[in-house]
Amino acid sequence: MTAKLMPQLLLLTVVFLGIGQTTASPRPHIILIVADDLGYNDVSFHGSTQIPTPNIDKLAYSGVLLNNYYVSPICTPTRSALMTGRHPIHTGMQNGVIVGDQPYGLPLTETLMPQHLKPLGYRSHIVGKWHLGMFANAYTPLYRGFESHFGYYQGCEDYYDHTYEANKDQWGLDFRRDMQVLRNYTGYYSTQLFTDEAVRIINTHNKSEPLFLYLPYQAVHSGNGDAPNPLQAPQSYIDRFPNIQNMKRRVYAAMVSALDDGVGAVYSALQKNNMADNAIIVFTTDNGGPANGFDFNAASNYPLRGLKATLWEGGVRGVGLIHSPLLSKSGYVSQKMLHVCDWLPTLYEAAGGNPTKLKNLDGVSAWKMLSTDGPPVRSEMLHNIDPAGKFAGIRVGDYKLLTGNVGSYDKWYPPWQLADDDKYLHIDAFRSETYLSDKYPANRNHDGKPGAMQMFHKPDTAVFRMSAEGDDGDTGLTQYTTGPVTVDCGPRPANASTNCQPTKSPCLFHIPSDPCEYNNIAAMKPDIVSQLFLRLTQYMYTMIPPGNKPFDPRGNPRLHNGTWVPWVVV
Repeated sequence: MTAKLMPQLLLLTVVFLGIGQTTASPRPHIILIVADDLGYNDVSFHGSTQIPTPNIDKLAYSGVLLNNYYVSPICTPTRSALMTGRHPIHTGMQNGVIVGDQPYGLPLTETLMPQHLKPLGYRSHIVGKWHLGMFANAYTPLYRGFESHFGYYQGCEDYYDHTYEANKDQWGLDFRRDMQVLRNYTGYYSTQLFTDEAVRIINTHNKSEPLFLYLPYQAVHSGNGDAPNPLQAPQSYIDRFPNIQNMKRRVYAAMVSALDDGVGAVYSALQKNNMADNAIIVFTTDNGGPANGFDFNAASNYPLRGLKATLWEGGVRGVGLIHSPLLSKSGYVSQKMLHVCDWLPTLYEAAGGNPTKLKNLDGVSAWKMLSTDGPPVRSEMLHNIDPAGKFAGIRVGDYKLLTGNVGSYDKWYPPWQLADDDKYLHIDAFRSETYLSDKYPANRNHDGKPGAMQMFHKPDTAVFRMSAEGDDGDTGLTQYTTGPVTVDCGPRPANASTNCQPTKSPCLFHIPSDPCEYNNIAAMKPDIVSQLFLRLTQYMYTMIPPGNKPFDPRGNPRLHNGTWVPWVVV
């Protein structure tokens, strides 16, 4: 062989050997998993003795378990905050959820997480539930930064036939890949379908590019309310829980177990593809669990007060964790405040972006705080101001203020266990007109104006400034996750159900010492009530009107071959 041929041969050898090889992504892969309607007491890392969740527990115990983490009380507002980093009062998503053919959605003026991540090189995919608007193509995932979507648009549906019933006149198929409706998935359980799709995306992803996988599961929301069994799970999962006599709770536990297996499969796929060491996994619920039969479900937030769609702790205190080898410190419980709005700037900074360049956010980056167990990044959070429902809630430091109709399902609902618990421990008349009105407050007529403070009950006390720093309940001592992190409320006072009537006057709770909201201390601390009420007033003047729209019969699936599809051109 001549010397002249040696360099060419060497080059050909290098090229040949390099075929199929890829370099690792310079930025972390982001896996954002959302559980739908998961109760605070429905994971074993919170102490559930009925439902083991070993895969989710593993991520929590080896990551950061978020013990002072809050979401919105219902799903559309939480998902809007998650995707935009902006509070629902600033996007018009603060009143209820999008139902059926209501022609509105998350405003197109908002920039979503995948759109922020794209300039950083991310490839973004969504698998599962959207629920941020579908009346026009422009409001759907592929037009808002995602490259692919396998899942559904509406708020819930049957787990097997994938149809959604908004009401008795509106029923149709809601399942698609990208913009194409899929009719050949009847009989396949959605939790398994979404897990398989997430694993497929991970397996086929170009590992040299950063992946953003948004995985909002259908689980564990109930299916269609008029179905014979709104709670649905494969029999093999139901058989895992012979210890739970109550059949509704048993099926619910099976749904959680299937979700937990899905989380385990996704993490296993990351490991097999050598992506786990460069990945950030966030797991969050979208709101508190619909306990005791609310929304045809059997979740549990016990011992927290209230449930989904309320501003009690059971409605807004979220199940949450972050797991990543990129965290400088892990295996601990974070007691510092975190709000669902914070995920966008937090993940953006973790991805290498400069969060100060993100404008008009209500969220703040907590990446350094979470990574190092560092100083708190927030001392307050607005739970909501709903000018249509005329209620509001806010947390500043250790104190929480509630005013107006923050949720009539205001008791402490233990998880069903015995066969007849759903009869004897059940909220009455769920299928009444009153219930349907409460369930879909977005359908109520309103003038769309923010309104004045007469929507609330202003305390007749002097106002003075609260410390800017506040007390976030952090003791300064790190609690390492050696086992379940539970809520200890102590004995319930005899007047716990009656000492707070927020439709008559504001209620005040000291959350670190009273997480179950047993003791309304408003009368003892009128100065704190005034401070928090002032802060609510300040927030009120920044909000925009709710974006809710009345039903548009042109969107009825009957007019679209029995399918839910966009029907308006914008």
